[in-house]
Amino acid sequence: MQLHQAFIIKAKKLGNKIAVYDQTTGKDISYSKMLIASLILSKYFSRYHGEHIGVMVPTSAGCMLSVLGSLMCGKTPVMINYATGARENSIYAQERCSFKTIITSKKLLDKLNVEPLEGMVYLEDIMESLTIFDKLKAAIKSKLPGSILHLLVHRGSENENCVILFTSGSERDPKAVQLSHKNIFHNINALPKIIDIDASDIFAATLPVFHVFGLTTTFWLPILIGASIVAHANPLDYKAICDSIKKYKVTLLLGTPAFFYGYLQKAKIGDFASIRYAIAGADKVTDQLREGYMRKHNLEIMEGYGTTETSPVISVNVPGANKPGSIGRPLPGVKVKIIDRETDKELPPNKEGKIIVKGELVMNGYLGDLEETSLRIRDGWYDTGDMGILDDDGFLWHRGRLRRFVKIGGEMVSLVRVENILEKLLPEDAVCCVVDVPNPKKGSDIVAAVTTKEINKKQIQKKMAKELPSIAIPKEFHVIEDIPIMPSGKVNFREVEKICRKLENDKTN
Repeated sequence: MQLHQAFIIKAKKLGNKIAVYDQTTGKDISYSKMLIASLILSKYFSRYHGEHIGVMVPTSAGCMLSVLGSLMCGKTPVMINYATGARENSIYAQERCSFKTIITSKKLLDKLNVEPLEGMVYLEDIMESLTIFDKLKAAIKSKLPGSILHLLVHRGSENENCVILFTSGSERDPKAVQLSHKNIFHNINALPKIIDIDASDIFAATLPVFHVFGLTTTFWLPILIGASIVAHANPLDYKAICDSIKKYKVTLLLGTPAFFYGYLQKAKIGDFASIRYAIAGADKVTDQLREGYMRKHNLEIMEGYGTTETSPVISVNVPGANKPGSIGRPLPGVKVKIIDRETDKELPPNKEGKIIVKGELVMNGYLGDLEETSLRIRDGWYDTGDMGILDDDGFLWHRGRLRRFVKIGGEMVSLVRVENILEKLLPEDAVCCVVDVPNPKKGSDIVAAVTTKEINKKQIQKKMAKELPSIAIPKEFHVIEDIPIMPSGKVNFREVEKICRKLENDKTN
């Protein structure tokens, strides 16, 4: 079975239950209306040539329906990140995936002040062009028995691609990740086995659907277990999101630490009383953030771990099995090994090495990049590029990207560990990022970028020296008013590194 077929079964069963409370349009859309609208869009999208179709729409019912409509007519949606350059990313996606048509929104392009590209089609124009006959035909079709309706939409293998997503590009150019129906289904089937979630839950969909975290956990997961979704187009509209959490009595809040920090600043005591689970991923959760939520909302943030290439969830902490600071135990059906970064030999518990993963969650590969695919997937094992350990209890601990380790004076230094120690010495509302810059004598120097007022550099260095070797202590601290953040909530390390290198060069010239 494929994802859109599973949706048809759920929609037929739930009928008038609200599937999406769309905060963009102010409309409440039932499962039956979602089914009718997706059938309409499927018919419309089938007119376009090619196996791929671009989708560049903010998190909303319109975005979710565009994905469903694409799959129902046998096209693979290519999700385009509009937050880091809508025009550039659209062109990149069209060229990389060899397609022309991009479903988008006139309001979005106006807001971004972006001129439309050839091939862009507005959702608003599609809806305005529909006739009474189009709507009536789709409504009648939606009433057919599920067994017949399945024959009228695309049918294929669960190994077929169901989406193409792009990696964040925080460290290098984005890669086109091909995820199958089987990949996404793995997360959807595994998560309810370890977390008590069902059709009675209400999910806050605040994450962008062009990232796998949002696509799987706040769209496909709730829609296929029959839950309701409160959709917000702008993840940075913290006040509106906090208000809607209280209004709709949201029970599941998933997001990045950066977004959770924003909610913490705007939410009032009592706003989060309905939340049963708060789960963060995509970046590390600081002790200050955990303590802030416990102090203000008596709410425990549980941390998980995943990658675009693994659909995404690999491991997660859950009630009754939560070690703060860890990234949880692997999901059912997921194998995780820690291997030596040089010899690839499997390491015993509590030894640090590369994290590799195996299971049905692992992608089909990178589109048009067989070489990179073969480097990252060997014998079914996906090399995450992350460093970590598995402890005696089977909990995974993240130690940072392999690329975020730097060799100084012959020693490997973890920039993430340096950040963890530095964070504890900075004001509570400060954000920091540690990067390396070239040094002609030693190869590299470690410098820190912080979002705060000027700090006592010598005092902080002295305190850090109690926990770190001298080569790992930042030699310089640069105050940056706004540290570049990706739409996913991750720090944009490439941009921070560029800024720090420029500041270092300006200092020496």
